[in-house]
Amino acid sequence: MKKIVLAFTMFLATAGMAFAQADLQPIVTVKLGKSETITVKQLKSRVGLFEKQTNKKLTVDERKSVLEAFVEEKLILQAAAKAGLSIPDSNIDQYFLQTMMQQIGVPFSSEKELDDIILQTQGVTLDQFLKNQLGISKAEYKSYMKNQLISQNYVVSQRQAELQKIGPTDEQIRAFYEANKASLVWTDMMKIFAIAVPKGSNPEQAKLTANDFRNKIVDKKLTSEQALVQSQKPDAGYQAIEGVIQKNEAYAMQLGIPLQTLLTMFNQKEGFVSDIQETESDYRVFVLKKKYEAKMLSISDVVQPETTMTVYEYIRQNLANQMQSLYLQNAANEIAKSLNTPENVEYKKTGDALTKILNWGE
Repeated sequence: MKKIVLAFTMFLATAGMAFAQADLQPIVTVKLGKSETITVKQLKSRVGLFEKQTNKKLTVDERKSVLEAFVEEKLILQAAAKAGLSIPDSNIDQYFLQTMMQQIGVPFSSEKELDDIILQTQGVTLDQFLKNQLGISKAEYKSYMKNQLISQNYVVSQRQAELQKIGPTDEQIRAFYEANKASLVWTDMMKIFAIAVPKGSNPEQAKLTANDFRNKIVDKKLTSEQALVQSQKPDAGYQAIEGVIQKNEAYAMQLGIPLQTLLTMFNQKEGFVSDIQETESDYRVFVLKKKYEAKMLSISDVVQPETTMTVYEYIRQNLANQMQSLYLQNAANEIAKSLNTPENVEYKKTGDALTKILNWGE
């Protein structure tokens, strides 16, 4: 019996090695710059992402399309590398934060703050949140972003003159406004000023300091402008911010206060100074500087209080971005196809052999 078990175990191990070797088979080698091979395993991973995001199993023909897109992506990246284009990781980190801020609709200033928001609102880490949503880790998502931006910069460098001519007409902008004006609104908002005094090693003193700030503000002995300037000094001992916030739970969380406290502030008159608010790490004071009632926006209104961009300009920019993005996609396809030559791309598997490899799981 032991021999049978051992033999069976050896069979499984051998079968596992065979599958691993099959996954390492090269399908295509891209050699416009440095030689890069696309293996079965890499393609399976790419196909898996599409299947997770579309919630459907790709056909063999669709897998071939994914492979072609993979090849073209590498061609563009290699062409960009030959042209000397690159992007610092610090820029990618900033782009990642901006993208996430747009997706979740809540402002934050660091990846640590983003981690905390995702954990509090979703109950999972940022890394797990991205895996659940996109099927890839944070590091993989940033790598994807970097490749996309490098590719985009290269295509832009090749089609700069044509790209500058693309944009919406006045008629298109106004038509978009008329079709979408019901969704172009202000929610209830208010401009606030806030001071936070860290507890540090002496919470009692921090509370006294925060209360002193509050008294000075109430007695008009300290303005928000003065406090903001002084907070920039290295030894200030407190932080100060000013900005426009919306009346919702996400902003309450950002301010470190319960939603009900935020709603109560909205019901106060301009100039209202809050009581001392305690968080785990500091004591905070809030000043309601101005209130903005919800309203439907005209095409000449500013999109956000305390800013200068009008609805007209906002629509113009968004339509231009959409039109330019579509142009860049088409241009990227044209450039990639022009680079997809036998000199630059070597297909290791073609015809029936390629179909057989792509028919995994059937």
